[in-house]
Amino acid sequence: MSNLTAPRGTYDILPAQSVRWQALEEIIDASCARFGYGEIRTPVFESTDVFVRTIGEGTDIVDKEMYTFDDRAGRSLTLRPELTAPVVRAVLEHNLLQAVPLKLYYRGPFFRYERPQKGRYRQAHQFGVECFGAAAPQVDAEVIALALDVLSRSGIREVTTELNSMGCSSCRPAYRAALIEHFNRHADELSELSKARLQTNPLRILDSKDAADRALIEAAPDINDFLCAQCVAHFEGTQIALRAMGIDFVRNHRIVRGLDYYTRTVFEITSTSLGAQSAVCGGGRYDDLVQTMGGPPTPGVGFGMGMDRLLIVAEAVGSTLGASERTLDVAFVALDDASLAAVVPVLQAARMAGLRADVDYTLRKMDKQVKAAAARGAVYAVIVGSDELAAGEATLQDLRTRERVRVRLAGADREIARRLDDGRPHGT
Repeated sequence: MSNLTAPRGTYDILPAQSVRWQALEEIIDASCARFGYGEIRTPVFESTDVFVRTIGEGTDIVDKEMYTFDDRAGRSLTLRPELTAPVVRAVLEHNLLQAVPLKLYYRGPFFRYERPQKGRYRQAHQFGVECFGAAAPQVDAEVIALALDVLSRSGIREVTTELNSMGCSSCRPAYRAALIEHFNRHADELSELSKARLQTNPLRILDSKDAADRALIEAAPDINDFLCAQCVAHFEGTQIALRAMGIDFVRNHRIVRGLDYYTRTVFEITSTSLGAQSAVCGGGRYDDLVQTMGGPPTPGVGFGMGMDRLLIVAEAVGSTLGASERTLDVAFVALDDASLAAVVPVLQAARMAGLRADVDYTLRKMDKQVKAAAARGAVYAVIVGSDELAAGEATLQDLRTRERVRVRLAGADREIARRLDDGRPHGT
C-alpha cells in the first residue's frame, strides 16, 4: 500500500505553524470586537441552491469550482466555495435582521476545485465581515478600515487599497451592454476564457490576467461614465470617509468582483509579495443579495480575506506574527518512575494555576529532556531524581541563565508562578 498524503491542493497545519494561525485569530477577534462585529459560524456545506442562486450560473465558481454531491436522501449539497451566502442564509433563517445594523464576522475553511498555486488552495481559509441594514457610504469605509487594521496588526503595512464602483441595477445594464459591444468587435482577439465570459459574465473579462486581453481591457468603456447620480454620490461619500480616516487609496476602474451579487462599492487590498496573485483582501457592497435569497430588501457590505495568503505575505515581509509565542512555561523533568509519580500532582497544580506545564514521560536522560524543554520555549525546568525525591525537593533550573536552585517539590508550582510574575531571572 502506498503512503497516504494530504489531497492535492490541501495541506496540514502543524504545531510549529499553528502558533502563527492562533496569533492571527487573536488579532482578528480583537479587531472585530473593537469595530463592533460579533462572530458567526456556519456549516461547511450547504444546499447547492444557496450558491447557485447567489453566485450565479455561468460563473467559474458554479460551473467549474464547486465540490457538489448528493447525500443519501438525494439532496444536492455543496462544500461552501465562499462564506457570504451561508451567512445570509443563517441571518434569514434565524431572523437576525430584527435589529440593524447587524455586524458579523467569520473565519473558516472554504473549498474550490482549481489549480493549486502559491497562496491558492482547494481548501483555503477565509476571514470576513458582513454589515447588514446600513446603506451609508461610511459603512463601506469602515469595513475597509477594519481590513487594513487586521493587516497592519499582522505586520503587513505596505499595501495598496484599490477602489471602484460597479454601479447598481439601474445603471449597470447599460455598462454591461457597452462592454459586450466593445468586446464583440474584438472577439477573435480575446483569450479563450474571456470568449466564454463574453457570453455569460462579460464584466469578468475586466479581471483577466491574460496578456492577450490586456490591451482590449484598457480600451474598454469606463464604468464611471455610466453611473447614475445615486451611485456617483455613494462612491464620492465612500472616498470622503476614507480620506477623513486618513486611509490612502487609488481608483481602479477595472476592479470587478467575480460574484453576481455585488453593487456599487468594490475594493481590493493588494501586496506585491505574492507576485501576480497580489490580492490579499476583496470586498464590496451587495444591496440586492438578501432579497435574492428571499429576504426583505436589505443593504449589505463586507469583505473576504484569505488567511493562508495573509500568512504567506506576513512571512515574506518579515512579520514577527506568532514568533514570540512560547508553548511552555515550565517543563518537569523526572529521572525515574518514582520521581515521575511524585511530579504528577505538582504538574497538575501548575496547570490549574494557569501555567503552561508539561512533563517528558519517556524518562530519557536529563540533558535530552532539558534540551527539548528549551526548544519549546520553556523558561524553567523542574528536575526530580532520586536525590531530590529523598529530600522532598526539586532542582529548579532557569533555562535562560542555566542557574539552578533547590526548592520544595510540593510548592514548586507556586515558586515558578511567582518568578514568572516577577519577570526577572532567578538563580540564587
